[in-house]
Amino acid sequence: MENNESFRDTIATAGSKGERKWIYPKKPEGRFYDYRKYVSYLLLIFLFAAPFIKINGNQFLMFNILERRFNIFGFPFWPQDFHIFVIMMVIGVVFIILFTVAFGRIFCGWLCPQTIFMEMVFRRIEYWIEGDRGKQMRLSKQEWNAEKIRKKAIKWFLFFIISFLIANVFLAYLIGSDRLLQYVTDGPMNHLSTFFSLLIFTGIFYFVFAWFREQVCVIACPYGRLQGVLLDNKSIIVAYDHKRGEKEKGRAKFKKNEDREASGKGDCIDCFQCVQVCPTGIDIRNGTQLECINCTACIDACDSMMEAVDLPKGLIRYASEENIEKKAKFRFTPRLKGYTVVLGILTAVLIGMLFVRSEVEARILRLPGQLYEHKDDNVISNVYTYKLVNKTTADFGDIEFKLMSHPGTVKPVQDKEIVVPGQELSEGTLFIEINASALEDEKEKVEIGIYSGDRLIETTKTMFMGPRSFN
Repeated sequence: MENNESFRDTIATAGSKGERKWIYPKKPEGRFYDYRKYVSYLLLIFLFAAPFIKINGNQFLMFNILERRFNIFGFPFWPQDFHIFVIMMVIGVVFIILFTVAFGRIFCGWLCPQTIFMEMVFRRIEYWIEGDRGKQMRLSKQEWNAEKIRKKAIKWFLFFIISFLIANVFLAYLIGSDRLLQYVTDGPMNHLSTFFSLLIFTGIFYFVFAWFREQVCVIACPYGRLQGVLLDNKSIIVAYDHKRGEKEKGRAKFKKNEDREASGKGDCIDCFQCVQVCPTGIDIRNGTQLECINCTACIDACDSMMEAVDLPKGLIRYASEENIEKKAKFRFTPRLKGYTVVLGILTAVLIGMLFVRSEVEARILRLPGQLYEHKDDNVISNVYTYKLVNKTTADFGDIEFKLMSHPGTVKPVQDKEIVVPGQELSEGTLFIEINASALEDEKEKVEIGIYSGDRLIETTKTMFMGPRSFN
């Protein structure tokens, strides 16, 4: 492995002068690639279906940032639930950290939408239209004739159509599938701003998958940089067994009928199949690199070559550096236990928050700049504004406010029945009246129950002001 550190000074996708080096990975084949296809297709089905699945009338997943409304697994979250949303995001980060410490960049290779779309959709279209690695390279170098124009035009057109579909699904996550379908029914001319936004998203996705491609993983994504902080020699990663591959005399080309064990040559036959099949263009034999997305393509390619030359498979495999150096098995280290405990605590906190989360969020606040009013029969009156947020899809009608902490009355200003529609809010003004004899201080907290008919749907507290003395 002498003089083999120069790879750390450059990236495979850039030349010595900084120019873009286009990657033409060979089409992978093998058991891991088949497993990834099954996982990817299931995730693609989920990704495209999730915005259109409804649970109790709620979109399964929605991230309406502009209106600050989110649906996670059918549970609606409003701005008032922001603390719950933050806990969920923290759990997601800890979960990814835990799996990175244990299994390296496995998320990138198996679950990341960028990898799934790039490798299982766009590259497969390229293989179908332009052929495998060699044919793509020859097509790129040849003059612009009828064949090249036809193939490139068909590929770019399909890329645009798929990018447009992805943009529509992305928009369904942002504004809601019902609104998106309504916009489609109304026609783009009736919603020009949304249509232009859709075209912008389409352009971004087309740029990423038609040109930027693996550069997202190598340059833009910060996850690869996290490996240097999170990985250790006990982490399970896609690794080259240099002990077996190099041995005493290093790697060498395969010669028919040779006894490599006796010659001292390593099992690596220097076929470069692992390099040619890599979607980011790296040589896995150089060790752990930030460009590696743990896609397992090199494992399948190496296993295929080992089988062809009658050598044991697993020269490149899922393994830790400790396993390669010392044959040590995977252990649940104190570090992993610590992350697991933190994840468990956060998950328990989230579950507790979800259980105590009310269907209706109530806010009753004193009207700014208003003092109390002294009424007949020694009654003190305060004026308030109220806001009721309905987090469910069911309507709550016949709303009534009742004092629970003090004897007194709550009188809404409006005479008509108060209704809080599903997924909406209701606002208004009300008076709270309490006899001065029931007050012990000039400022007291009062508890108010909000009823829908005879059902208590929420309780809230607010501050009530009275005179300094009550004689």
